[in-house]
Amino acid sequence: MARRAPGGRRSLKGPAARLVGRRLLAAVPVLAAVTFGVFAVAAASPFDPVQQYAGSAGLNASQETLDQLRRNLGVDGPFTERWWHWVTSALHGDLGDSTALRQPVAQVIGERLGWSVLLCAVGFALAVLAGTLLGVAAARRRGGLLDRTVTSAAYTLEAAPPFWLGLLGIWLFALQLGVLPAGGLTDTGSDTVTAGALVRHLALPAAVLAASQLPWFLLYVRQGVVDALEEDPVRGARARGLRERTVLLGHALRSGLLPVLTLIGSRVPELITGALLVETVFSWPGIASATVEAATSTDFPLLAALTTLATVAVLAGNLLSDLLYGLADPRVALEEL
Repeated sequence: MARRAPGGRRSLKGPAARLVGRRLLAAVPVLAAVTFGVFAVAAASPFDPVQQYAGSAGLNASQETLDQLRRNLGVDGPFTERWWHWVTSALHGDLGDSTALRQPVAQVIGERLGWSVLLCAVGFALAVLAGTLLGVAAARRRGGLLDRTVTSAAYTLEAAPPFWLGLLGIWLFALQLGVLPAGGLTDTGSDTVTAGALVRHLALPAAVLAASQLPWFLLYVRQGVVDALEEDPVRGARARGLRERTVLLGHALRSGLLPVLTLIGSRVPELITGALLVETVFSWPGIASATVEAATSTDFPLLAALTTLATVAVLAGNLLSDLLYGLADPRVALEEL
C-alpha cells in the first residue's frame, strides 16, 4: 500500500514513480514487437517500394538502376536487418527518410504532430466535459425526459462513423448555415494562420471529434452516478437532511466518476482513429495525410514511425488513467496496477 504522509494523507510519489518505471520497462518489448511487425508486413507486401519511389520512370529503368536505387533506399537486405538498422538509428534520433514525401521522417512528423495534438486535445476535452455534465444531469433525473433524450442521442452517436458526422457537419454548418469554414487551416486567399482563423477552422472538426467520443463518457458517467446514488453512504447523507445538490456533488459524483478515469486510457485508440478520419474529411494539416500517404505509397519508414507514435500514445493513455484512478480512489494501491 502507499505510504501515509505526515498530515494523514497517503503519499503517491513513490508508488507512482514505481508504476511509471514498470510501465516504461514493459513498453520496450511492446514497441519492439510493433515495429518488427511493421517491417514483417513490409517484407510480405506485394508492393515494391522501389517501383513506388521511381514512379513511371521505373517502368523503363534497367535492372541495374533499380538495384542501385534499392541499395540507396536501404531495402535490399533481409527485413530483420532493415528493422534492426531502423531501431538503432531511431534510438539516435534518425527515423529515416520518407520515400513518399521526400523528406526526413522526423521533419514530416514535426510539421504535422502539433496540429493533430491540438485537435485531439480540444476534441477529447470537450467530450469529457460535455459527457460528464450530460451524464450527471441524466442520472439526477433518471427515467425523465432529459434522461431518455440524451441516452437515445448517445446511442445514436455511438453508431455513427466519425467521417459521416464530419460530412454532416460540413453540410449543415458550412454549406447550409455558412457559419463555419468547411476545412483547412487558413481563410481563402490567405496563407497566414491567425488566432481568429485557427479558432474558426478548429471549431467544426473538434466538435465532430468530440461528438464521436462523447457517448461513451456520457453513458459511463450516467451509470456510475446512478449506481452511486443507490449506495449506503449516499442514502445516509440524504437521511441526514443534506441538500440534493450536496449529496450529488459531494458524495455521488466522485464515486460515479471513477469508471470514467479507466475509460480515458481505453478511448485513446478510438480517439486516434477518429482523429485520422476527421482530419481527412476537413483537410486538417495533421498526421492523417502523412499516414494515408505512407500506407498508399508503401513508405514503411514513415509508417513504422507513425505506428510507433500511436502505440506510445496508447500506452501513455493507459498509464495516465491508472495514475488518475489511484489518485482518486484511496482504496486502490498503485503497486497492484
